[in-house]
Amino acid sequence: MSATNQLTEGPERISVLVRRLLMPANAAVRSRLRSSGMVVALLLLMLVGSFLSPHFFTTGNLLNVARQMAIVGIVGIGMTYVILTAGIDLSVGSTVGFAAIAAAALLASGLPWPLACLLALLAGALVGAINGLGITVGGVQPFIMTLAMLVIVRGVTMTYSNGQPISIRPVADDVAWIGTGTLLGLPVPVWILLFVTAISAFVLRATPFGWHVYAVGGNLEAARRSGLGTRRTLIAAYTVSGLCAAISALIIVSRLTAGEPSQGTGMELDAIAIVVIGGTSLFGGIGGVGGTLVGAGIIAVMANLLNLLGVSPFSQQIVKGLIILAAVLVEGRTEKRRGT
Repeated sequence: MSATNQLTEGPERISVLVRRLLMPANAAVRSRLRSSGMVVALLLLMLVGSFLSPHFFTTGNLLNVARQMAIVGIVGIGMTYVILTAGIDLSVGSTVGFAAIAAAALLASGLPWPLACLLALLAGALVGAINGLGITVGGVQPFIMTLAMLVIVRGVTMTYSNGQPISIRPVADDVAWIGTGTLLGLPVPVWILLFVTAISAFVLRATPFGWHVYAVGGNLEAARRSGLGTRRTLIAAYTVSGLCAAISALIIVSRLTAGEPSQGTGMELDAIAIVVIGGTSLFGGIGGVGGTLVGAGIIAVMANLLNLLGVSPFSQQIVKGLIILAAVLVEGRTEKRRGT
């Protein structure tokens, strides 16, 4: 029976084909081991933090770390979809600012907050969909397409807002719970992060769309020849990335009671870092959102420790850059070993 016939007989056959041909067992095991190693690294980092600063394990500080982890973590979840397809999304930071201004403007106009939030989420998803269309229909490389959108979307945001923040104070109480509320002792943003992670883990591991994402990342040409809708898969992956950026934007706006056009600047680097640290391969097809969640914890804890130790924000950028470089070098060596 041909691979095409297998793919048309149901999700079960798709799952078998993808896992056998495009996601070798040894590679998957290495990814899980790397993610487990990152969990140990996170625990060790927290242990070191308890010795370096007496303020690290205070309740207030840990809740602050959790909130920061949630904001970048949700963006990272969306980035995971894109990187699993062997792509990249450099526009997520600009999308955060765009969705933040959209949400603030809609809320300030008197629109009911549920509708305003929904439209802001759709605005973020639209940016992602445009990325996907440019890549699949226009044939633009993901790096170039999303880099262009980074500039375009930031320009649109600055032009609309005239570079000024938009306050939502008259309706701030209606949405404050999104960014500042707590539920069962945990900040609401953390619950949102856990919900997004759980849904994404299910989608990627237990649905045809998720299997298609891995297939496209593992071998785009093989997936195309097997009859998979590679264009639809790529467009959907970038749309999810934009949607996740918009979710983080809503959390930020509700916390600050304003939309800042510069919000999200540099967040694409954090998102890429946590995805790669979490064990998702930049070459596509291997990884998952569980590792991204751990990566978000590592970046959030490290940033918090550097703040507590008085390290300047400029020096922190150097540390983040070195982490990304180290993760890419490790991944490159791993990929070479897979090819031999």
